[in-house]
Amino acid sequence: MSLLENNWVRLDPLSTTHTDALWEVVKHLNIYKYGPNDLSTKDKLAAYIAQAVENEKIAKDIPFAVFNKLSQKYAGCTRFGLIDPYNKTLHIGWTWLAKEVHGTGLNTALKHLMLSHAFGPMKMRKVIFRIDALNIRSRKAVEKLGATLEGILKEDVFVAHKRIRDTCCYAIFSRDYSSK
Repeated sequence: MSLLENNWVRLDPLSTTHTDALWEVVKHLNIYKYGPNDLSTKDKLAAYIAQAVENEKIAKDIPFAVFNKLSQKYAGCTRFGLIDPYNKTLHIGWTWLAKEVHGTGLNTALKHLMLSHAFGPMKMRKVIFRIDALNIRSRKAVEKLGATLEGILKEDVFVAHKRIRDTCCYAIFSRDYSSK
């Protein structure tokens, strides 16, 4: 897939060449607090990126490095995942962003870019977000996009310190989406 962009962000197809730039972002974050991916070392990040690239080769995921056009540097990572062309569904997630862009609207801009692409050229009918029940910031963010809570998967996946999280499942349907 080619890159996606708007005035604020550019989503570059993720590759192993992004490892150094993304390490500068993720080493200041605690990704493992709410998600199952422990990215606490550069080697773990490299393996995460390599797996995402492999998943793209089998059409399971489409991962991106998030480039902040305002600061002219990489701000994080995101992806389309669990792509199901038959049922016309996919997940948007695996998103982590630099602390300096939290609360700036960059996440909203990138999610609208992804939603517009999913419902436009990709012709999906439903986009799903899965979020730790304790991650109130992310839950509010997808609710602002128009996503609706469909249910909670109890004791779904392990995260840091062997805590097993409850996962909130949100969705937006193409018929209900407006890029605003």
